[in-house]
Amino acid sequence: MTSIRAPKHLLVTLAASVLLTGCSFSIHDLPLPGKNVSEEASFEVKADFADALNVVPRTAVMVGDVPVGQVEEIVREGWHARVTMRVNKNVVLPDNAVAELRQTSLLGEKFIALSAPRDNSGALSGAGRLGEGDIIPLGQTGRNPEVEEVLGALSFLLSGGGLGQLQTITQELNAMMDGRTGNLREVLEQLNTLVGTLNSQRGDIVRAMDALNGLSATLVDEKDAIGDALDAAGPAIEVLQGQHDELVDALDELDKLGSVGTDVINAVKDDLIIELRHLEPLLRNLANTGKPLVKGLVSALSYPFPIDAANTIHGDYANVVFKMQFKLTPVSQGGLLPTTPDELITLCRGLPTAPLCSGGSPLADFCTLLSTLPICTSSASLPAATRKTAPAGTSKSSASGPAVTPTPTASAPAPLTDGIKDTLDGVVGGLQGLLGGGRK
Repeated sequence: MTSIRAPKHLLVTLAASVLLTGCSFSIHDLPLPGKNVSEEASFEVKADFADALNVVPRTAVMVGDVPVGQVEEIVREGWHARVTMRVNKNVVLPDNAVAELRQTSLLGEKFIALSAPRDNSGALSGAGRLGEGDIIPLGQTGRNPEVEEVLGALSFLLSGGGLGQLQTITQELNAMMDGRTGNLREVLEQLNTLVGTLNSQRGDIVRAMDALNGLSATLVDEKDAIGDALDAAGPAIEVLQGQHDELVDALDELDKLGSVGTDVINAVKDDLIIELRHLEPLLRNLANTGKPLVKGLVSALSYPFPIDAANTIHGDYANVVFKMQFKLTPVSQGGLLPTTPDELITLCRGLPTAPLCSGGSPLADFCTLLSTLPICTSSASLPAATRKTAPAGTSKSSASGPAVTPTPTASAPAPLTDGIKDTLDGVVGGLQGLLGGGRK
C-alpha cells in the first residue's frame, strides 16, 4: 500500500507546481487582512524617511498612542523611502505635521507616530490641516535609536571607549581644584557675569551682525569698483617704490631737523620762559580790562560809525566813500614832488618825518648818511652852509688883473642837475605805477 500511495502524492505535488507556475502566482499578491480603517473613512498621506528600518505594510499609524491608520505601501524614492499611509478622516493635524518611527516597547513592534510640531518654547505650533494627497517632507520625519545601536554604543564605551580614562580625568580635575575652590568660584562668577552681559546685549549684537551683513553685501556689490581702485593703486605703489630711497633720505633729514629743533628749543628754553613771563603783566592787564575790552572791540567792528548807528541806518548795509587825492605836481604848486632841495625839506617837515628834518641843515645831515645819491653829489644842489669855501685871506688871481672877491648872490633855488632829475623821474614813475597810472 505504501509503495502505491507515494507515486500518487508525487504526481499531485508536481501537478500543483506546474499549475501555479503557469499562472505566475506569488504569495505577495494575496491581500493582507487586518485593516484598521477603510478607504471610504480615511485619506491617504505620504511621508519620506531617510531610513524606514523594518516597517512593513499594515504597520500601525498612531496619534497620541492611539491607532488611527496603517501603512499601505513602501517604495524607494531616490536615496530615501516613501511610505504611503491611510489615516482616519477624524484625525485633525496641522499641514506641517511630523512623522516619526517609534517602537511600542524595548522589543515591541514598530509604528509611525504623527504629531503636531513644537516651537522653541515647547508649545504646539502649526497651520492648516493635513489632508488627502499631502506629503510630509524629509526634514519633518525621523526615528528613535534602535536597541542594536544603543547596545553597540554601550559595548564600544565599555570595551574600547574612554571609560577607562574617566577615572584619570576625575583624579586630575580633583588635583587641579584642590585648594583653588575660591579662584574657581570667582571664575565661574565672572563667567556668569559675562554671559549675563552678553545676554543683555544680544539685541545690540544682533544689530551689529546685521550691519556687518549689510556691509558685506555692499562690499560684494561694489567688488568691481574695489577691484578697479586696487588696479589703479598699482602704479602709485610702483612710484612710491621707485622713490623709496628719496623717502628714506627725507625721513633721515626730518629726523636731523627734529634733533636740531630739539637743540634749539633746549637752548632758547630759558629765554623763552623769560619772554613769556614778561608777557604775563600785559596779558593780566588785558584780562583785568574785562567787559570794557569787549565793548571796545564791538565798537571797533562798527568803525567809523558808532554802535548806535544801527538804529539810525535802516537796511543791511551803508555806503561810505573815502576820497584820497595824490597830486604829482611840485611842492610849490601844492603837490608831493619836490623839485628843489628846499621843497624837499618843506615836504619832509610836513610829514611824520618832521623830527628828522628839523635843525640847521637837515639836507646836509641826510647827505652825510646817504652821500652817494645824485642829489647829494651835486654841489649846486646843496645849501650854502654845506658847500666848501676857500680859506680866509686867499683869492684867485688872473693873469690880467687883481683878484676879484666874489659877491653874494640872491637866495634863489639852485637848478636841478641831470642826476637829480633822473632820480625824481624814477620816483614819479614808481608812484604812478603804484597808483595805477602806469609809467609815461
